[in-house]
Amino acid sequence: MTSTHTGTAPTPSTKKGRATRERIIAAAADLMYRHGVAGTSTPSVRDAAGVSSSQIYHYFGDKDDLTKAVIAYQTDLMLALHTQLLARVENLDALDEWRNFLVESTRQQSGMGGCPLGSLANELADDHPWARQALATSFDRWLTAIRTALATLVDNRTLHSDTDIDQLALALLAAIQGGLVLAQAHRNTTALEAGLDTALATVRSHATDTEAARPSTRQANSSLPRP
Repeated sequence: MTSTHTGTAPTPSTKKGRATRERIIAAAADLMYRHGVAGTSTPSVRDAAGVSSSQIYHYFGDKDDLTKAVIAYQTDLMLALHTQLLARVENLDALDEWRNFLVESTRQQSGMGGCPLGSLANELADDHPWARQALATSFDRWLTAIRTALATLVDNRTLHSDTDIDQLALALLAAIQGGLVLAQAHRNTTALEAGLDTALATVRSHATDTEAARPSTRQANSSLPRP
């Protein structure tokens, strides 16, 4: 499968066609996460998805088409999970619970794998402008989910009205991405915890008097869902 990127084919009109396309994307996403885009071949996707090579070519014009679909797939998975957790944020303890989920899910995997979006960005962003743009949009969506949670805390007077939630949201996302890279290298969550806790301490520094008096919860909960 070549990499000339001619644009993603239209979504199939039949339920069977959509299911086949989604199965191909899911298989490719798993392989690209484990082996990288360069290390994922058409035959490996074909075998993992249980389809023929002609079916892959029917739904995707080239490897870039398939990779773009994988970016969208991974973005939707990540955002579905994080948006759900961040939508529950009504106080600072709920932010700590989100932090605990990130740390515990990374700890359970011993730091392996890193962030699916971060891994794709590291591999593709420099040489593939279309991928860089797609991934930038994905990270912007994640950033918006974090910002929305912080905005809720401003609206309910947990945080002061002059809190720079744009800067804090960006710091939290940067802490996640940098922490996951270091977790992947060191096989532990020390850096992820340090980055998140420092960013969240800054968030707490903007708390109103009532909230500032409440203790922070930091004990990770192993019953939280895995990503």
